[in-house]
Amino acid sequence: MKYLSLFALSILLCFCTTKLPANQVEEPKQEIKTGAEQTDLYLPLLEGKRVAVLANQTSIIGKTHLVDSLQKLGVNIVKVFGPEHGFRGNASAGAKVSDEVDEQTGIPIISLYGKKNKPSQEDLADVDVLIYDLQDVGVRFYTNINALARLMEACEENNKPLLILDRPNPNGYLIDGPVLDMKYKSGIGMFPIPMAHGLTVGEFAKMANGEGWLTNQVQADIIVIPVANYTHEMSYVLPVAPSPNLNTPQSVLLYPSLCMFEGTYINLGRGTYFPFTVLGSPAYKGIYEFSFTPTGIKGMAETPLFMDQVCYGIDLRDYDTEQLRKRGQINFEWIRELYQASPEKEKFFDSSLSNQMNNIEIQIGRGDFRQQIIDNVPMETIRAGWEPELSAYKEMRLKYLLYP
Repeated sequence: MKYLSLFALSILLCFCTTKLPANQVEEPKQEIKTGAEQTDLYLPLLEGKRVAVLANQTSIIGKTHLVDSLQKLGVNIVKVFGPEHGFRGNASAGAKVSDEVDEQTGIPIISLYGKKNKPSQEDLADVDVLIYDLQDVGVRFYTNINALARLMEACEENNKPLLILDRPNPNGYLIDGPVLDMKYKSGIGMFPIPMAHGLTVGEFAKMANGEGWLTNQVQADIIVIPVANYTHEMSYVLPVAPSPNLNTPQSVLLYPSLCMFEGTYINLGRGTYFPFTVLGSPAYKGIYEFSFTPTGIKGMAETPLFMDQVCYGIDLRDYDTEQLRKRGQINFEWIRELYQASPEKEKFFDSSLSNQMNNIEIQIGRGDFRQQIIDNVPMETIRAGWEPELSAYKEMRLKYLLYP
């Protein structure tokens, strides 16, 4: 496992800050530079190599797609692998994606969210080095880290190095929620990490290697190109929507607190152009004044829960997300509020009512959360039950950090 020594110096400098004299003006902070933008650090590693890339619409250098940029720089990209939502990011959540040829470049695209979820030996036979460059949002049930782990396994199985172009985590300040009980392992929770894990993808890759989480506890040969001038506490607005239903900065910041509602009989804005910023159902008519009507939207949500029905509930489009940052916690009060306000409590967690719902145990990652909400257990008591594992995770996480 390899890491660039250049970055060790930058980390050291972060901790060796000196208090400025009162009459000295502090220089403005340097601009964040993603791993992809620092081509001088990794182009030498690609020279003369046949390169494959796992990328999507977030894989950019400036305003240009990574693949287009690297081709112009003379890099020999022989194929692209596409994750959930596809290489260009226009497939709906959970929709299977087929292999195709990219219209813009003519490069073959092999889907890793269709018939298979990781490259085969045949796929990698004509590849010398792989690149991973996907924007993550720092939440366990966002599947990009799963795609990364599988790619790491494929690289190890086929003796290929993996170059990870790191990007900031827009929810990097947040480490919260129960650590996944592996009894509830699923496609939206594959590793024993909390709901909000506080890692970049580069740090997660180090953790997956170091903790033996890959199949047969293998360790992939990875090189991480770190983000320059970045800390976990920094606010970072994504330049490109990471997926069709995370289409605003507000939705990205609310995602850790709202995605749990996919385990409830509540629409969380799917079928609108403002998903993950509203919550509601027809049952709350007369209880909440705010309303919205989900419809089928191609590329976002073709058959949303409560399609073409007026839903009443909570509007969080103008919610001050700085409150989440100040608390440093996922907001579980919204799920408690909507359960207590529901006139149909027996339906609230009933995943048999819709194929748009997940089991709440799978979503949260624990078996006791459902009954705790039903019994209106104080949040302090609920959190106390997570604390041993969450504290242990926070301590373990320190070993793998690339950024303060």
